[in-house]
Amino acid sequence: MDFGKSLDMARTLADIFEVVKSAVEQRLRRSRAGLMLGLANLGNHPQGWFGAFYPVGTNIIVMNNVPMQRIKETNPSLFKPYVFHVLLHEYLHSLGFLDEQQVRNMALAITRELFGEAHPATRIAADPMSFFPNLVYPSINWQPENVNIELVDGFDRSSVAYIG
Repeated sequence: MDFGKSLDMARTLADIFEVVKSAVEQRLRRSRAGLMLGLANLGNHPQGWFGAFYPVGTNIIVMNNVPMQRIKETNPSLFKPYVFHVLLHEYLHSLGFLDEQQVRNMALAITRELFGEAHPATRIAADPMSFFPNLVYPSINWQPENVNIELVDGFDRSSVAYIG
């Protein structure tokens, strides 16, 4: 599979997630189905950002809309590599890898192997802070009062529907 071409051709968050799952399956021979993606406004902080989280023991990844919106405004070519990186990181957590440093190292190794050193997804995995100006709004610090999570339809295509 040509992962670079697959990522380039991805049109939706679900398409990008399919690339993530294929990458992990090829590299680690591990997978899981039945995940949902929730999008939420998790706020903004100029000294750090909250890209996504996976509540352990659940079947949902929650991504912060703020960095995605900021990337669309500042450098849209980073959108797919950024989403790939964030979904890969959280997918690894969903597979039971809970140590944050281990997951960062795994995400970098997988991305480097599949895309090469120069690809934006690898560069984001290697040094997310260097992309910081594209991820947060400068001089704006706020957190939402309520977090409303919007589920993405058709996110995990490998989930099997059945009649019970």
